[in-house]
Amino acid sequence: MVTDLMVERRLALPPATIISAYRMMYTSRRLDDKELLLKRQNRIYFQINGVGHEAVLAAAGLLLRPAYDWFFAYYRDRALALSLGITPYDQLLAAVAAKDDPNSGARQMPSHWSNRELHIFARSSATGTQFLQAVGAAEAGYRYSMIKEIEDRAAHFKQDEVVYVSAGDGTTSEGEFWESLNTSCNLKLPVLYMIEDNGYAISVPVEVQTAGGSISRLVSSFPNFYIEECDGTDFLASYETLSRAVEYVRERRGPALVHAHVIRPYSHSQSDDETLYRPEEERVREAARDPIKRLGDLLIREGVLTGEDLQKVKDEADAEVNEAAERAMGRPQPPKESATLYVYSPDVDPASPEFDTEDQAHLNGREGTMVDLINRCMHEEMERNPRIVVLGEDVADASRAEYLNRVKGKGGVFKVTANLQRRFGGDRVYNTPLAEANVIGRSLGMAARGLKPIAEIQFFDYIWPAFMQLRDEAPLLRWRSNNSWKCPMVVRVPVGGYLKGGGIYHSQSGVSTFTSIPGWRVIMPSTALDANGLLRTAIRCDDPVLFLEHKHLYRQTYNKSLYPGPDFMIPFGKAKVVREGTDLTIITYGALVQRSLVAAKQAANEEISVEVIDLRSLNPYDWRAIERSIRKTNRALIAYEDCVSWGYGAEIAARIADELFDQLDAPVKRVAALDCFVAYAPDVEDAILPQTGDVLEAIHDIAAY
Repeated sequence: MVTDLMVERRLALPPATIISAYRMMYTSRRLDDKELLLKRQNRIYFQINGVGHEAVLAAAGLLLRPAYDWFFAYYRDRALALSLGITPYDQLLAAVAAKDDPNSGARQMPSHWSNRELHIFARSSATGTQFLQAVGAAEAGYRYSMIKEIEDRAAHFKQDEVVYVSAGDGTTSEGEFWESLNTSCNLKLPVLYMIEDNGYAISVPVEVQTAGGSISRLVSSFPNFYIEECDGTDFLASYETLSRAVEYVRERRGPALVHAHVIRPYSHSQSDDETLYRPEEERVREAARDPIKRLGDLLIREGVLTGEDLQKVKDEADAEVNEAAERAMGRPQPPKESATLYVYSPDVDPASPEFDTEDQAHLNGREGTMVDLINRCMHEEMERNPRIVVLGEDVADASRAEYLNRVKGKGGVFKVTANLQRRFGGDRVYNTPLAEANVIGRSLGMAARGLKPIAEIQFFDYIWPAFMQLRDEAPLLRWRSNNSWKCPMVVRVPVGGYLKGGGIYHSQSGVSTFTSIPGWRVIMPSTALDANGLLRTAIRCDDPVLFLEHKHLYRQTYNKSLYPGPDFMIPFGKAKVVREGTDLTIITYGALVQRSLVAAKQAANEEISVEVIDLRSLNPYDWRAIERSIRKTNRALIAYEDCVSWGYGAEIAARIADELFDQLDAPVKRVAALDCFVAYAPDVEDAILPQTGDVLEAIHDIAAY
């Protein structure tokens, strides 16, 4: 007679556990089949499957802990999602785009898992962005363990927590995968990489994707890195491999990578037809490795279940999936008016009076430049909030802390972060690799776990390697998760021209690229005082903020200020009338504020009274201030540093024409940069960027109309 104990010794797991895993795997498969059927019936709108990946994912579900570990799971991870607690009904609510969909409120495609309580991070469809976010989430635990000033830090991390991140073999071609390995190995972070290698990235085979055809061999030289391959269609082999990898990570020996060889017997998604590029013999060969058939055969062969028992397990799972589908299809879609909910925080409004202490400021002490007052704001806010961390390229005083008593310290290219590391230590102020996506992706992961990153991109011109994180991830996280997740972080960026010798790659001012992205707050002060108050609001805000610091204004004397106090705040969306006038309104920001003021003073000598509005906040912006001024002056000029075509001022000009046309006595005019890049030669730079004379000429044109 075969006993359970005998079977357990052979199988290394209790029979009941293996039966449960089989049911999980089979349920995952039946959910895929049900969704494919519903798609053919036009009852859902998209389907992407996890077929062939079920065994290794069920094994991971047994070894990892929901609401304890952290999960950056990709769209093939249906079986893992089931194991962690996202039920068949929850998954089908996503497929039918139901209002009650707990993953995203029907904002995201199905199979994009999200559950805050279970620590399942809301995924986007962008392949590869999850790696740096997972590293940031692991780094959050690392920082919590070291920053003893956070009083409740023990509630925010576990000493042996694991951050799971998964992807297909094709995604390992993304640069952010390699950036994440660099940091996770360097800091020995507790990241478990699961690479589910089914041999194809849509239609591209692995030997085309990966040099040598094996990602695990390619990454074998990384230090502190446990790497093991397994047959991901064999449940027991997967469990044994993952057991070793998870143990390595929990013991804080470093990250681990499990390279699981799985199959993809169905097409990439319902919009793909694999028969166009895979011959029948290859598909038949793969079918022989079907993980569900393999585990079912094992259960019967080992005497754990009879064929009749196995069929009963299947029937129960089928009934559960069918019942869940019927319930889900009866649920309504979200109301149309919900479209703009949760683009920004519903709880913290940085444009509210709560953030307006501008009129109560008590200026004192010595005058400081914009650099001085930004630096002082960060010192004070870091003292106030121990969750703040500052990271970026060159932001530390000296990465080698033992040198701090022998060197003056860097503190950023422009010295804006000077002495922050000396005051708060290298656990809270630290340099990153020269990799902008690394800076932003890690910051996002840390922010999602409750830290407050202030990230610096050294020059606006080099922000673009991080653009996927900045466009598709940080500003969309709250919205795509239906307010389950958020990433309140500040990204500080020196920007703009008017510094001789900057040339093409140190003088850009493309702010409209970011003001057009819902979810970002975009700020650009023109004075030291405004920079101090707006940065403090940005740090206390609950949304991601892009804080643009014009390099030309960093150390000007005309915009210096006395110190306004540690609670001085300026709300977002509040412009400042920096010069009163009656004949014409100039709407501007950044370095054009001073040029507009000089032009306005010159125009006053010709008896033209010009009002100058400094927007300060670009998204949101103060439309009411613009409207009030134009109703008074009846003429409008917009001065900005972007290229004149498609630039920031074009949107304001269009809105003025749309909503205030009857108030205008002249066409709306724009003064901006030429439609080209900024040249190195100083005379050519002056011709490209708008100057005081250009603003004055435009004033003359409008006044004479």
